[in-house]
Parts: sequence; C-alpha cells; structure tokens
Amino acid sequence: MTLTRIFKDEKERQAYAYIISLTIPIVIQNIFNSAVSSTDVLMLNSVGQDAISAVSLATQYSNILINIFMGLGSGVAMLCAQYWGKQDISTIEKVQGIALRFTFWGSMLFTIPSLFFPELMMKLYTNDPHLISLGADYLRVVGISHLFWGISETFFYTMRSIERVKVCTYINAFTLLLNIGLNAVFIYGLLGAPKLGVIGVALATSISRIVQFVICLIISHYSTNAKLRLSAVFEKNTVLLHDFIHLSLPALINSLVWSVAFSMYTSIMGHLSSDVVAANSVVSVVRNFGAVFCYAVAGSSGIYIGKSIGAGKMAEAKENSKRAMVLMVLTGLLGGLIIFIVSPLVLQVADLSETAMKYLKIMLYINSVYVMGSAVNGTMITGIFRAGGDSKFGMICDFIDMWIYAVPLGFISAFVLKLPPMVVYALLCTDEFVKWPWVFKHYRSGKWMKNITRDF
Repeated sequence: MTLTRIFKDEKERQAYAYIISLTIPIVIQNIFNSAVSSTDVLMLNSVGQDAISAVSLATQYSNILINIFMGLGSGVAMLCAQYWGKQDISTIEKVQGIALRFTFWGSMLFTIPSLFFPELMMKLYTNDPHLISLGADYLRVVGISHLFWGISETFFYTMRSIERVKVCTYINAFTLLLNIGLNAVFIYGLLGAPKLGVIGVALATSISRIVQFVICLIISHYSTNAKLRLSAVFEKNTVLLHDFIHLSLPALINSLVWSVAFSMYTSIMGHLSSDVVAANSVVSVVRNFGAVFCYAVAGSSGIYIGKSIGAGKMAEAKENSKRAMVLMVLTGLLGGLIIFIVSPLVLQVADLSETAMKYLKIMLYINSVYVMGSAVNGTMITGIFRAGGDSKFGMICDFIDMWIYAVPLGFISAFVLKLPPMVVYALLCTDEFVKWPWVFKHYRSGKWMKNITRDF
C-alpha cells in the first residue's frame, strides 16, 4: 500500500480518517494514564530518590494487575467489537457481566496480599529495608482501590468496543486532574493536609480510582448502549461463558506472561543497584509516553477490524489490517522520535544520583529504538490478531520469547556473567525484536481471521 494511493484514493482517505478518529481519543486516554505515573514520579522528586524507587517497585504489582484487566478486557474487546458489528447490544452486556466476575477474583488476588502481607511482596523486588518499608506503606493504601479500578477498566473496554472512545477519554481526563490535585495536597501538605509522602501518592490514587468508578456508574445510567449492569454478573449463559474463557484465557495468560516477565526484568535490575531502579522508574514513564500512539493504533485497529469481521466483511477486514500496519510503522517512528527529542529535557529535570543519571541517559536512547518493537508487536498481536479472535498466538509467542529467551538471558548476563548493568538492560530490550519473524509469518498465513459471533 503506497502513500500515493492513501492520498489519492477517496476510499483510502476515508478509511484512514475513520481509524484516526478512533485513535486520537485513545491516544489522549493513554497519555492521561501515563501522566498519572509520571506525576507521581515528578512530585515524589521532592521526597527523595528512595521514595521514587520504592513506589516504582511497588507499582510493579499494579502493572501485573492492569495486565490481568487487559487480558480480560481483550476477551471483552474481541467479542464485543464483533457483536457490535451485528448490533447485538444484549449479548455485549452479557459479555461485560461475565468479565466482571473474573475481574472480582483477579482484584482479590492483589488486594488481600497488599493489605496483609505488603512487606513480603516488596521483598520479591528488593532487599533494601528502607525501600521495603516505604513500598509496603504504599501497597497497604492502594490495595483498597483495586476492585473499583477493575470494574472501571472493564467498562472502558466495552465502551471502546462499541466506538464510544470519547467517553473513556473524558472520564480519564477528569481522573488525571483529580489525581494530580490530590497528589499535591497529600505530598506537599496543601489545604491543611499533612505531608504524607509515599502514602499520599497511594491515597490520591485510591480516591481517584473510586471516584472514577462512581462516574462510570453515572455515565452508564444515562447510556443508551451497553450499560454497566452489575446485575449481569449473575446472569448465566454457558455458551457465551465458554466463548469468553476460550478467547480471554489465552489473552489473560499472555498478559500475565508478559507482565510477570517484565516484572522479572525489574527484579533483576532491582538486585543490581538502587541507581538502576531509580533510572528505570524515570525511563519507564518516558517510554510509556513514547508508546501511546502505538498502543492507540493497536486499540483502534482492533475495533475497526473486529467490527468488519463481525459484520461478515472479511475482505474489508483484510484491507483494514493493512492500513493498521502502515500506521503501526509511522507511530513506531514517531514514538522513537519523541523519546529522542525529550531525552535532554528529562535529563535536565530528573533529580537522581550521578550514577543513576548516567544510566538514565543510556536507557533513554535504547528506548528510542525499543519503542518500534513495541509498536509492531502491539499492533499485530493485540490489535490485528485479537480482532480476528486469535489470542493463542500471542500467548505462545510471548511465553517462548520472554521466559525461554529474555528472562534467562537477563539472569545469566546479570548474575552469572556479571555484565555491566547497561549491557544487561540492552540485552533485555532485545525481547520485542526476536518475535518479528514469527509475527509476520502468522499474519501472512491469514489463520488469525475468524468470525467468533453466534446467533442467540
């Protein structure tokens, strides 16, 4: 597909305009989500490097949990986008209800340990007593909000699947502003509040998530499509439950495989030095900002392609997948450019030790390239393949890539060969690129494209 065709063909221009109209709100939403983490880091600068490191390590559990929500959300997205193509609202609400059942249990897996065993959770990431203490304080408070967060995320996946992406953007915008305001109040002790430091960040996050949940209920009450009916949790539909598990389980395992492996990367670096942890906590925020366009294209293309497949328009779905690949490359380049351009500013603003600053500089430049790997695999695996009802390929691909290749490579390079920290980090960042040959081969096979809807 050439650029000439894109600009000259009216149908192509309309198709790209529509995909972009879905992408932009998701970009904004992803920026808001990334901004929550970045404001935490920036505001904790005044508390100290240990506070930044402790929260960075503690939020690894939130990263695992959000990946559980993403796995369940993928099942929601795969089914709901295709049923939206059939305009079957009743089934979409039932799918959302099924997802909420699993969301409850997923949330409890992290809420209970966060409330009762936070020190043990922190010891998996660091052996520094001070970081363990700070991180445990954070986990105790933020654990209260997990279930509210999960319900909201399920609602967002449903809304995006039926092309109501702007609603999600507005809610996330308000939540971000609320989180920033509460961070300022509880970290700096504004409006007569005590200076709570790490606990203040956790409290701001928890309050924001609970408020977000309430807003979702209010928006849903006035919605004409796919309401957030908590009563749907108790509705039984064995066939739909089977379909959801069949699609969500591989996506959930895929998300867990990915997130736990990424968490192991952090664990490896956490046992190298606190300077590496501090640098990684900053670079993770920058990388998330650079990748927002990539993830947004994955999300919007999944909606667009899934809707076409659900409506039985397979040829159109194939063409839409090609358009998604064009945008995939462009957003990967854009993301890398953003990271490269903002790197000097980040280095100027970050208040870290001299060693941590040296690590940060190297990490930033590595990630300006790494983001292209994320763009390709994110769009192909979580966008295109899952839109066609194929969640198993990503699960198998990521398991082999991360647990047979990347994690062992990280442990061997760090603790057996005892290579310099930045060499270890660079080796870990090869994980996305080794998948490419298999990802493109699977796309060309066409086996990913299936209509997974049923007539009820």
